[in-house]
Amino acid sequence: MGKMLEKALKDAAKEGACRLGAKSVLSSLGGSKLVVASASLQRLPRRQDVEGRAAAAGVPLVRFPGSSVALGRACGLQFRVSAVSLTSATDAGVKSIINENGQQ
Repeated sequence: MGKMLEKALKDAAKEGACRLGAKSVLSSLGGSKLVVASASLQRLPRRQDVEGRAAAAGVPLVRFPGSSVALGRACGLQFRVSAVSLTSATDAGVKSIINENGQQ
């Protein structure tokens, strides 16, 4: 995980500028700047929903290399998080995160 993604996740969780969990992410894609999906989401039926609807909404998706437990910890939380949508990230910040993580 890149440092910019780690900082963006912690800041967004502290400020309440994110949605946590696949269901919440799906319902808030319209106002999202970036979606981060944990590796655990690959095993869930919602994976295709999250990826497909994010692509349809034009919201970039970054695959987090760790489990949902690791994504929760990266957000500074003590519970599992399968997906996170950042709602207040800047366009430059999103591009930096995508470039840093080697994803499109």
